[in-house]
Amino acid sequence: MIETHPHLEARMRERGVSLKEIEKTLENGWLAKDAKPRTYGKVYIFPYNKDWCGKVFEEKEVTVYYKFIGEKIIVLTVKARYGKFSKGGKK
Repeated sequence: MIETHPHLEARMRERGVSLKEIEKTLENGWLAKDAKPRTYGKVYIFPYNKDWCGKVFEEKEVTVYYKFIGEKIIVLTVKARYGKFSKGGKK
């Protein structure tokens, strides 16, 4: 289970990312190469085919940045990019 906080929830709304997408990214994503030291990141590409800000995009790339406190995962923030990133919707 992921605990959210007001800052994370605000970023999720701004960027169009759901809690289910965060969970799937953490479970099935590949490592983000741009994570800072002592911070982890995972990336996952979702099929999208919906409107975002007035334009229809084929895919959504979600990146989740997090840390461990003990065995607990603390999500710091999320990013979303919309476009076409893969040949099959997943990397």
